[in-house]
Amino acid sequence: MVLLVVDTQKAITNADLYNFDVFENSVKKLIAAAREKGIEVIYIRHDDGAGTELTKGADGFEIYEGFEPEQGELIFDKAVNSAFKATGLLEYLQGKNEQTVIVAGLQTDYCIDATVKCGFEHGFKVLVTEYANSTFDNAFMSAEASYKYYNEFMWKGRYAECISLDETIGRMKKSRRQ
Repeated sequence: MVLLVVDTQKAITNADLYNFDVFENSVKKLIAAAREKGIEVIYIRHDDGAGTELTKGADGFEIYEGFEPEQGELIFDKAVNSAFKATGLLEYLQGKNEQTVIVAGLQTDYCIDATVKCGFEHGFKVLVTEYANSTFDNAFMSAEASYKYYNEFMWKGRYAECISLDETIGRMKKSRRQ
């Protein structure tokens, strides 16, 4: 079991996210519980390319201060929505014989959706913790509607187990680091 903290970068981790305070608290608790239980925490950063806030080297590209990695925790950078495509993450997890990934971070309707579905397609058991992902309003849906659509309908029972924070932490306790 590993915890993937996806795209929680300074440029997009802010109070404009749906249910920001609950999201921030949930992710902090997941990271703390994972570290306490010996579950590897892996960070993913999105690089949108030159001239954007999410460009390697820009301050907005770096991980949000509240979720910063500890020394030795891995960071994989990506240029597409899925954390598993062309990052080395898939090969790393397969090499460790990992079977379960907990996916948390941003944005529900972009990189979290792609990572959940790709993780499922690669044979991982995917866990999505309630309120440990979030997004912004878009031209078609409110952030709340996007969150509910993916967490309560699209992923649940299809691509992932969508479970409470307490249940996720409970499963961490039962897991043994491989």
